[in-house]
Amino acid sequence: VQLQASGGGLVQAGGYLRLSCVASGRTFGSYVMGWFRQAPGKEREFVAVISWSGGSSYYADSVKGRFTISRDNAKSTVYLQMNSLKPEDTAVYYCATRRYYCSEAECYNSRDYADWGRGTQVTVSS
Repeated sequence: VQLQASGGGLVQAGGYLRLSCVASGRTFGSYVMGWFRQAPGKEREFVAVISWSGGSSYYADSVKGRFTISRDNAKSTVYLQMNSLKPEDTAVYYCATRRYYCSEAECYNSRDYADWGRGTQVTVSS
């Protein structure tokens, strides 16, 4: 499946952005979808994941309560609503697919995600 993320930009601390990731190529609804991010000089880190139906989701502690992942299978799109943004949220954000829903620690391993989009830059100024 091909993934294309968009919606990044420059925002002040405390602001918000909504990222989108459109998938094409196969049945979107058969994939669990995740968001990762990578800041300069740091490893790629898990942000959030959502189940096939959208009924279950899981977040990294660093974004819990501020970010919301959702999906629209009819539009083959997964979203990441990011509120109360902080300078430490600055990173390139990537969407990715995985075959099965994960349980907490399982979600963090990027090797378990098969397809990756090109990423969209989010910059939060202080």
